[in-house]
Amino acid sequence: MAALSAGIAPERCSRKHYEKELDRLQSELVRMQEWIVHRGLRVIVIMEGRDAAGKGGAIKRIIEKLNTRYCRVVALGTPTGRERTQWYFQRYIAHLPAAGEIVLFDRSWYNRAGVERVLGFCTDEEYEDFLRTCPQLERALVRSGIILVKYWLSLSDKEQERRFADRIKNPDKRWKLSAMDLEARAHWVDYAEAKDQMFSYTDLRETPWYVVDADDKRSARLNLISHLLTVVPYEDPPHQEIALPARQERAYARPPVDSQAWVPRRYVVD
Repeated sequence: MAALSAGIAPERCSRKHYEKELDRLQSELVRMQEWIVHRGLRVIVIMEGRDAAGKGGAIKRIIEKLNTRYCRVVALGTPTGRERTQWYFQRYIAHLPAAGEIVLFDRSWYNRAGVERVLGFCTDEEYEDFLRTCPQLERALVRSGIILVKYWLSLSDKEQERRFADRIKNPDKRWKLSAMDLEARAHWVDYAEAKDQMFSYTDLRETPWYVVDADDKRSARLNLISHLLTVVPYEDPPHQEIALPARQERAYARPPVDSQAWVPRRYVVD
């Protein structure tokens, strides 16, 4: 495990401790975002990994308390016919952050080195061009001042099989399992080989890959968020004193309450 390889003893978390620690880390993410907005920083977080590795769940916990005016999730679908005629990176570049923004890619341009390579959706020439171009592009992004952080959520064969089986059985999760996911499952070794090849070209000094042990979702979320807080430098931004203004007072007759369409009160929470 990453923590063990770094000589750090992992902390065991009960569900109660997990929720408490997640709340603390999410509050730190709010502080981080305030600093990013204050300083006009631009941050990209790339989430990659095998299907069912927990990318979406980790992203959900990252953005849960953030100001969505300055934080976006990009999860692009299958390229359109027009997009297929564009330069490969073009549709991703359109989503890069402006000053004060965080953009999280739920899968990214690395689709070409993964699913497209394994399932034959790109030619050998297109794949080789990607491996040449990607490092140059990422170095250019960093030179422009963008903070680029790349995570690979590592999932074991056994745990992926368990999660797929759970999705098949659970109607609330069945939508998460696509035909493409099942096809990828049949190419487990091909994906492993493609990932290793991708790392050999794109695990750069300027933009390294950070691997997250994702077999336990809760541990993965805590480890990833705590790491993200260390690689994006931030401080407490200055805050102005906030004074609540006095409520306006003047004569005004509001329309009757029963003149409006109210949502039925089916629930009352104590």
